[in-house]
Parts: sequence; structure tokens; C-alpha cells
Amino acid sequence: MTGTIDPTLLDELEWRGLVAHSTDLGALREALTAGSVRFYVGFDPTAPSLHMGNLVQLVTARRLQNAGHTPYILVGGATGMIGDPKETSERVLNSLDTVKDWSERVRRQVAPFVVFEGANAATLVNNYDWTASLSTIDFLREIGKHFPVNRMLQRDVVSRRLESGISYTEFSYVLLQSMDFLSLFRDHGVTLQHGATDQWGNITAGVELIRRADGGHAHAFVTPLITKPDGTKYGKTEADAVWLDPEMMSPYAFHQWWLNVDDSQIGEMLRIFTFLTHEEIEGLEAETQEKPWLRAGQKRLADEVTTFVHGAEETEHAKQAAAALFGGGDLRSLSGATLAAALREAGSARVPALLPVVDLLVETGLAKSRAEARRTIAEGGAYLNNVRVDDAEAQPQTSDLIDGSWLVLRRGKKQFAGVEVG
Repeated sequence: MTGTIDPTLLDELEWRGLVAHSTDLGALREALTAGSVRFYVGFDPTAPSLHMGNLVQLVTARRLQNAGHTPYILVGGATGMIGDPKETSERVLNSLDTVKDWSERVRRQVAPFVVFEGANAATLVNNYDWTASLSTIDFLREIGKHFPVNRMLQRDVVSRRLESGISYTEFSYVLLQSMDFLSLFRDHGVTLQHGATDQWGNITAGVELIRRADGGHAHAFVTPLITKPDGTKYGKTEADAVWLDPEMMSPYAFHQWWLNVDDSQIGEMLRIFTFLTHEEIEGLEAETQEKPWLRAGQKRLADEVTTFVHGAEETEHAKQAAAALFGGGDLRSLSGATLAAALREAGSARVPALLPVVDLLVETGLAKSRAEARRTIAEGGAYLNNVRVDDAEAQPQTSDLIDGSWLVLRRGKKQFAGVEVG
């Protein structure tokens, strides 16, 4: 990194819709144009992988670094042991071993997204390092005394939980996160924090703690939460989450998810998640609106985001897999790992031995019955490894197995499934 300051950064963040709330905007603009600002964003290890919501912050951190500012990426080894209060019920505390394992996973995952060399090189920190040795007495005297209880009770997440009950543990989370900002301010000169909208209360509490404890001045801004077209939030359930860990969501599945973004969200997603220029994004928006069947915006979005997260090679593998599975490429050219991941994502069945195609169509759910499977074959709609099946009695051979164990069945142009033999 060169460390050269880009004076248009705040305008760029606003154009991309990345400033939902901020502390004094004029003061923030002045700070971001005066020199390299040391800023931080934190990630609590509340799951074994980061997800799409975290990716918003990682992309934003990279934008700030590209504009000449200096990132501190915080892994919440301490705060992850408690967890930010949930809106509806008490959070289940994870074991210390689990938090430690997830902290290490988070540390490995965040590292590739910022640059650790150059004039404004990134620094990776863990809040466990300055929290573990802090005594309860010191915590209450140095941090707790700056938090009026009446104001803490007014926080949305707390007030919603008062009737059902909230533990002192969750009630105190804001003190720990605020202490992170104060510690980084004191030890590293960090004066800016960014995060998601749902962290606004915690983040501004840190700004206030710096003022109360040290008479210092700090800045903050938050990005909007990414929602589905119907306005609901993306969750962390297995069926709903967009994970960054390739073991939890394969690069193929990741690429496919972005390919299926709704037309109405293309502009928003391109602005937030890619580094494309204004002209490129506006051009893709226009093309998506005028020729939605080409899915130009989705294709570029999927390629850009998958490359940022998993690298150009995995993006190419994902595209090759999609082309091959839908009949536009050579299935045998795919790596075994890519093929297996794609087929498991699409849906697959495991059988102990080779069965007739009729039975395999039923086993994979591509046909509801053997009679329906026979009709599909008779109508020319069944394919084995992208080759049309003409014989209702067709039996795959060992030589048909791809990578030694897989068959690819397709019904029509868009329905396909895998069969794992053995």
C-alpha cells in the first residue's frame, strides 16, 4: 500500500450506500482527508465461519485501506465468550475451547482481505490480550464508572429484554466492546470504528468512553444491514447463511448464490461488495433492467465477489462446473473436489452399486416414479453425463464414473443431480 490519502473516500462510501449512520460527518470528513486514520472493525467468533454480513465490513475495511488509512482488524476472543445480547432471548454461551477454536478460524479468515505491508499496513489484534488479565475491581473502577445505568437501560436491545429478563453478563457486553475502542485508542492511536447498523449503540458507547475516560475524540460510522428483497435479514442457519469458509459453503455454491441475486438488488450488491467503478456499476444496472434475461449484473457480481473471497482460480472452477453441469462443458475436466461440491449443493443420492438410469432418476428425485422416469427417457429429456439416454433399460458402466465415483443425471435443461456410487 502507498498510504496516499484519497480525499473522495467519504463521498465514495456514501455513493455506495455504506454510511447508514455516523458521528459528526464534517469532523469525520476532515479526519479522513487530513492524513492516514487508524481505524478498526471487530469480529466476534460466534460461529465457525464468517458470513456475508461480515464481508460487508471486510470490503469496507479494504476500501479505507486502499484510500490510505490504516486498519486494525480485531478478533473478539474475549467478547466472543459472552456475545452481543440477542433481541429475544438469552444467548447460549459457547465453551472456552469452542471460542478459542472459532477465534483462530476468524483470524485465518480475515487475514487475506487487507494488506499487511506498506505505509498503512494492517494489524491483527485479539481483545483477549488486554481483557484476560484485567481484574474485576479494575474493570469496574476504570470502565464501569463511565456507564450510567439509566442510559444503558434505554438501549433498544436492553429495553426489549427487560420484561423477559437479561443477565448481567449480556447487559455488560457494551462495556467490553467499548473498552476495545479505548484500548486501541490508547495503545495504537485508533480513532475510528466502523461496523454494521446493529452495532451502532455499542460503537457510539466506545466513542463516548474515549471522551469520558481520556477526554479524547473519536469517530464512527455504520453500514446498513443487508436484507432479502422482502426486507427480512439473512440469518446464520444452514439454509440461509452465506458462509465465507469454503468447507461450509463451497466456492461453487458461493458463486451460484450471487448468480441468483434478485434483479432489484443488483445495484445495491454491486456498490457494496465490488470495487467496480461508478460507470461499470451503472452500466450493469442499466443492462440488467433492459435485458434481464442476460443476467449481466449477476454474472459480474458473482465473479467479482467470489474472486475477492476465494480467488480467481476457484471462480474459474465454479464457472466451469456450472457450464459442464448444464451441458455446456466437459464434466471430466472438473476436479473431483469441485464436482463433488457442486453435485452435493445441487442435490445428490448415494447408492451402493450401479443401478439402471430409470432407478437413478427416482433415487435422485428427478422423477417421482419409475413410470415417470421411463416417460422422461422416451421424450428425450434424460441425460447421463450430458449424453442423452435413449434406452429405457440403460445401465451405466464403471467407465461412466467421473473421478471414480460420480454420475451426473440431468432432466431437461435445468434440473440435474449427482449420484455417488460406492
